[in-house]
Amino acid sequence: MFAAAVGDAVWAPSIHNSQPWRFRCTADGADVLLDERRRLAVCDPDGRMARISCGAAAYNLRLALAVGGLPARHRQESGSTLLHMWPGPQRPPTPLERRLHRQIPRRHTNRGPFADSPVDTRAPLVLAEAARREGGQLDFVTGEPALAALTALIRTAEARQLADPAYAEELRAWTTDADHRVEGIGPCAAGAAPHPAEALTRRDFGGAGHDTTRDVSHQPVVAVLAVLGDGPADAVRAGMALQCVLLTAADLGLATAMFSQPVEVPAIRERLRCVVNPIQDPQLVLRFGYAPTTCYTNRRPVADVLEA
Repeated sequence: MFAAAVGDAVWAPSIHNSQPWRFRCTADGADVLLDERRRLAVCDPDGRMARISCGAAAYNLRLALAVGGLPARHRQESGSTLLHMWPGPQRPPTPLERRLHRQIPRRHTNRGPFADSPVDTRAPLVLAEAARREGGQLDFVTGEPALAALTALIRTAEARQLADPAYAEELRAWTTDADHRVEGIGPCAAGAAPHPAEALTRRDFGGAGHDTTRDVSHQPVVAVLAVLGDGPADAVRAGMALQCVLLTAADLGLATAMFSQPVEVPAIRERLRCVVNPIQDPQLVLRFGYAPTTCYTNRRPVADVLEA
């Protein structure tokens, strides 16, 4: 049962598909651990993005256990052990848990274009509630001036990162020309190369170039995921909120793109906070919309992420 639940957990998103998680079965439950060897030293020197990824995997694990008839309680830990889970009171899974669990293998990051189709006006409310259930906050960026300011911050952060040779080398290390690799971003999942006229600048994972922008959406639905607090435990909590939002979006039929560049550059992250929410700590920029299913990134075998 635990191995099967870990098989669901590993389908969480992670920066550059680095998969920085490990799982351990203990005498009274299970632990979710940070694999420091997979932390990106250049764009994630403090491990915040890696902890967000582990939090997302922990959410999948909790969901899989609940649907399997083993609901779990959890508490934050310290050091490389991020979260400990133990059996909670027996109960049947809720209809919402069943729906979200079905989305685990279907959810994927959209690195391609979005359709120019308006998102249902109720969707932002449902997504914001999903973030709140896990202790996060989803602040939607509305109005042309605010969206323009956010777009400028993403472009500035991307330009600063690309100017660093160490960052470019790290990005190349996690960009692969083989779709069968179990880690990194392969050509099928990379999407087309970013175009200067795109509404929000995507990372370039080596996709084929194009002459005109493929971003035809004129009213993108964009939000900033935030939590109150900026410590290691807060990043894990942000990851659980993130995964709840992503699975909820998939359940609504929405595709999601993620932009972490403006939170990876400290000065830009502080400016992002001022643009969106001066109180909360921004963790990630998300874009929601309609898009065709693209290629999924692969995952390492469960045996590679289990500790005895």
